Amino acid sequence: MSSPPSPEPFGADRLRAAVLRAWQDSPTRFTEDTNTERDLRVGGYRDRLFVELAQNAADAAAAAGTPGHVRVSVVDGELRVANTGAPLDDAGVAALSSLRASAKREGTVGRFGVGFAAVLAVTSEPRIVSRTGGVAFSEQRTRRAAGRTADVPILRLPWPLPAGEPPLPDGFDTEVRLPLRSGVDAADVLARIATEVPDLLLALPWLAAIDVAGQRWTRSAEDGCVELAAPDGRTRWLTHSENGYVWAVPVDEETVPRPVEQDVLHTPTPTDERLSLPARLLAPVPVEPSRRRVLAGEATREALDAAARAYPGLVRRVPAEHRLALVPPARFPLSEVDALLRESVTRALEREPWVPAAAGGELGGERARVVAIGSARLVELLADVVPGLAAAPLCGAEAARVLATVGATTVGVAAVVDAVTGIDRAPAWWWELSDALFAAVQEREIAVEELGALPVALADGRTVPGPRGALLLDRDDPAVEKVTDLDVVGLHVVHPEAAHPLLERLGATRAGAGDLLAAPALRDAVDRSVEDALSGVDVMPLVEAVLVLAGRANAEGLGALALPSRSGWRRADELVLPDAALLDVLDPEALGDDGPLDVLDDRFATRWDADVLTGIGVLDTFAVVDDEEPAEPRHDLPDEQEWWDALPEPPARVLAVRDLDLVADDAWPAAVRLLAARPETWRALSAPGGHTPWWLARFALLAGRAPGEWRLPDADHLAGLYDPVPDVGLSPELLAAVGVRAELTVSGAEDAAALCARLADPGRSVPAGLVLRAHAALAALNPDEVERFDPPERVRALDGSVVDAADAVVLDAPWLLGVWPPERLVALPSYDQAAQLADVLDLPLAGDETTAEVGSEGEFAAWADLPAAVEVAGMLGVPVPRGGVFVHEKLTVGGHPVPWWFDGALHAADTSGGLARAFAWAARMWGRRAVVAALLDDPDPRVLLG
Repeated sequence: MSSPPSPEPFGADRLRAAVLRAWQDSPTRFTEDTNTERDLRVGGYRDRLFVELAQNAADAAAAAGTPGHVRVSVVDGELRVANTGAPLDDAGVAALSSLRASAKREGTVGRFGVGFAAVLAVTSEPRIVSRTGGVAFSEQRTRRAAGRTADVPILRLPWPLPAGEPPLPDGFDTEVRLPLRSGVDAADVLARIATEVPDLLLALPWLAAIDVAGQRWTRSAEDGCVELAAPDGRTRWLTHSENGYVWAVPVDEETVPRPVEQDVLHTPTPTDERLSLPARLLAPVPVEPSRRRVLAGEATREALDAAARAYPGLVRRVPAEHRLALVPPARFPLSEVDALLRESVTRALEREPWVPAAAGGELGGERARVVAIGSARLVELLADVVPGLAAAPLCGAEAARVLATVGATTVGVAAVVDAVTGIDRAPAWWWELSDALFAAVQEREIAVEELGALPVALADGRTVPGPRGALLLDRDDPAVEKVTDLDVVGLHVVHPEAAHPLLERLGATRAGAGDLLAAPALRDAVDRSVEDALSGVDVMPLVEAVLVLAGRANAEGLGALALPSRSGWRRADELVLPDAALLDVLDPEALGDDGPLDVLDDRFATRWDADVLTGIGVLDTFAVVDDEEPAEPRHDLPDEQEWWDALPEPPARVLAVRDLDLVADDAWPAAVRLLAARPETWRALSAPGGHTPWWLARFALLAGRAPGEWRLPDADHLAGLYDPVPDVGLSPELLAAVGVRAELTVSGAEDAAALCARLADPGRSVPAGLVLRAHAALAALNPDEVERFDPPERVRALDGSVVDAADAVVLDAPWLLGVWPPERLVALPSYDQAAQLADVLDLPLAGDETTAEVGSEGEFAAWADLPAAVEVAGMLGVPVPRGGVFVHEKLTVGGHPVPWWFDGALHAADTSGGLARAFAWAARMWGRRAVVAALLDDPDPRVLLG
């Protein structure tokens, strides 16, 4: 009796018998198995040959607990895929033969399930050889066993390995051997496998090396960074695993990510679900049996949400400066899975911490605030100012745009300015802030106009919004320390440690001492300094600061500064230096608490240079007022309105000496010498028509009388009207400058009245010629002054006598001398001014008062018919006058004999004197009448020439 046959490895005979019985019992089952295998072969697993075999190898390595090694080769027309790890076992064969069942254990990827059907794409006779045995599948043997000639399910019947099966290659535990179908290009298969190796090594951590036709790929991992060594180089992937979900992104040697642009979901091997995230996802997401598509349903959504929650972990592993590369860019999703995953990832990045915070720690996107200016320095400065601020280098416009997609708030220029407004920081911090913002301006990240409200640290410790109007001082300026101590409202002096060039671009002014002194706020403080001092405010810091500045710049206009005097606080321009020569000429009553001036405190005066003190208005001599565009008489000058009114028109410039009315009566010579000692006062003293000479001439006293009442010693032509000035120690130039008379002039109504009084003084013996010139000066009085002039009651007559004005007339024609007595006539050299003089003195004209008529008969003779007249005209070289003259043997007017007369016609006595006057008047040469008379008497050239 023969022994029963030995059982086949892995119970293959029993598996075949069971399947054949099932087919025999149910032909439908055969058909179902055939169709299922065809669907797997041409459908879900048509191009997953190496993916499925690599998964099985990875599971074998995991089962053995040692990273696996896979080798792919083509031997004798067979594609052979060898691997290390746990060998083939009964469960594995059963799984291979089921088409529906799988021996897959928890934590494995494939391990001989339905995915093995992928080998049918290249072979119909696959074999598996393992160190525990082997098994074969055969289309031909299955047809024979099933009694079929058409398609059969190849993988349903396991067969023993054929006799003479080559042994396993050394070092491997299992090898899948696939005789290639006719038409399958081995080189093409190897090439496709080679392209899949890198992704599979990343997805299958239990595989350490894969060889393909002599080329080797290896995988190594350290601290979550997977390095894949390929024949053509190395690639690195940064990974993060969390609850079975793995995210991976390619990185360089410095761990700088190289985001994935397009990819597919890996479960962990690739599916057909397209993704657009920057990193690759390897996740246990429920998939269809083909492992190409995820299963729809809540489980898939939960798996994708779990994967998304792990995503920030990968981002945190990237250096902070490169994390934005892993924020999903805004774009249309590539699939439904992509849409769900992108939404979940974005939500995770909004909520989970991953954005490095400037103040330390990490923030979720929706809690982060991003400075839209790309300045690490700015971020550092604002770290403790803006809560939730993202650390540099996550700043700038691009960072703000990217982080906004995950809920971050953008901090623009306005927000920065608003954030720093009102905070307390050291001046150096403000300089750093300005410098960072200035760099952004220069890089054209922001416009300078956006910084108009930027706070400015001031020298007095305050911080004010906006640099416009603030003053920038040099750090080395000695005035800085003094200005720092000032508490002046509105005076914005930038602290020297905060004085950045940006502030000047924003409207701050680069200021020297002069600019500070001109600052409106400082001027206001100076203007109220006396009031403040009298109310108890400590104004000494202001005083010292102003004096320091005044030592380095023009201090004009600061006369209101409060300074200590001998009797209290006074304006600087109301004080006199203790050793000033001016004190010697001032009236003692002008000084003191109740006086308009006082003396500067002696101790205070010794602390400061005299030039500094006088520069702000303290007096060491007379002060000068200089207004080049005066609008009205308000310059604090004595009797200024009267002077102004006396001018024919308002002055174009007021250049005058102040405080002349405070000079002591007996000190005027010394005061005049003081005025002449300095150029500025001398200019005012010698200015034609100026207030100073006008006032001095009227109110100064020389030997007890006003200068205008004296004449210069050598002005003899004024003798009789004016007395020579006594010797008061002044030069003729100075005497003339203060109004001592050198000429006979009348400057106004007051001066005219004084002259009339002198003329009417019977005690004065005034030469006749001087009387005539005095009347001419009065006739020249300005019409406006005439209105202000009160005519005198007594006048000086032609004969030198003083008569009542009621009895006097103004001689307005020469022929009237024949009928008017000289004691009633007021005369002047030119008859053309007679009417003006009559107006000034309020006297009638003699011609208007004359009623006498010609009483004698005369004979008319044309001048051309008078040989003597013609000869005289020739001698004098003048034309013979037109018309003629009535010649009277004896000419009488009103019963009085006269030499000549004019009543519309010329009349003359038949004398050389009468005819000469008539001829001179007719020929308009009145001044030469005496010459005409002499020539009429003797028409000899020697008379004319001799």
